[in-house]
Amino acid sequence: MTQPPSKSDRSPGGAPDVSRLPPPGAGAAEHSARVLEHIRAAIDAAGGAISFGRFMELALYAPGLGYYSAGARKLGAAGDFVTAPEISPLFGRCLARQCAQVLAETGGDVLEFGAGSGALAADVLGELARLDALPARYAIVELSGELRERQRRALERRVPELAGRAEWLERLPERLTGVVLANEVLDAMPVERFRLRGGRVEQQQVVWDGDRLAARFVPAELAVAERVRALQAGRGRAFEDGYVSEVSLAHGPWVGAVADMLERGAVLLIDYGYPRGEYYHDQRRMGTLMCHYRHRAHPDPLILVGLQDITAHVDFTAVAEAAVGAGLTVAGFTTQAHFLIGCELEALAGESDPAEVSRHLDLARQVKTLTLPGEMGERFKVLGLARGLDLALMGFAVRDLRERL
Repeated sequence: MTQPPSKSDRSPGGAPDVSRLPPPGAGAAEHSARVLEHIRAAIDAAGGAISFGRFMELALYAPGLGYYSAGARKLGAAGDFVTAPEISPLFGRCLARQCAQVLAETGGDVLEFGAGSGALAADVLGELARLDALPARYAIVELSGELRERQRRALERRVPELAGRAEWLERLPERLTGVVLANEVLDAMPVERFRLRGGRVEQQQVVWDGDRLAARFVPAELAVAERVRALQAGRGRAFEDGYVSEVSLAHGPWVGAVADMLERGAVLLIDYGYPRGEYYHDQRRMGTLMCHYRHRAHPDPLILVGLQDITAHVDFTAVAEAAVGAGLTVAGFTTQAHFLIGCELEALAGESDPAEVSRHLDLARQVKTLTLPGEMGERFKVLGLARGLDLALMGFAVRDLRERL
């Protein structure tokens, strides 16, 4: 069975012609029109323009309207993309092994950000039960009421005896001991787009032009300009004229909030991205921003508003710096493939009976998708953060790439 593409399956140079994207149905088109009107009102209220980051925030998270706030299905064959938990339960089982190692040291809870379909929660809870390492509770931070209900049903269907351990939250708890999981969370946080022009840092804004959204570049606000100048100083040279990329002003505060919450334990961040030197490579001169709609990737965020995902790769160096600045330690950094292997992927996959040919072959395909360099294996990275842990995390034992951050 061919897997639908993951969100990292992107290449701005090879993105499809947006005119060939499947048209939305009547109901979806009406919803998009409502989202557009909401964004247009925000543009008018701001005096005629909003930053790209504000646009991205509204398109994805406007209450009841944004892509992640409305009820349309995002994951799986019927949605716009797949994530690792939908590809294979082995992903969650491996994460559970890492959770069990930490929980044996700290006790406490597991907290997952944005649990999507609920597949990861079900797989982690199921494996922790098999390991006799269940947490006191499995907390899920989820803003969407529709997704909370979908996750609840998934747990009741797949692990009914464990569903009672799940608790849904709309905000971070004040204190947490245990493990924090965030799979493909950082890539969906708003970013600001910048451009270098004549030695000046410009920032992208979104405006209303006649009957549609349009983008323009203007002199960057101080926070964006300072971030870009710091990037250039770290490189030891300026970006070339016309260089376009992104910076996240959201990752730092989010990591700080997680650090404030975590009394003792580990944070596991799984996402597609690069260390800073690779992210802002000279050849990556159009950035990493990409949109996902019905399993097609394209580079235009100003169409299909509210109906498509908008993402950017993660600068893991910036995330690690924010974590250290907030009092956490970097416990490890590696590729998804090496992390899963360190968490006993081969042993778990080996439980399959070769005599069950169809299931055995399907499991082999899942392992390849999760680990091969051309699939998710090297595109996705895992960053481990910790507080109060005198413990070498098993997921980083095979290969630790912290020196690249």
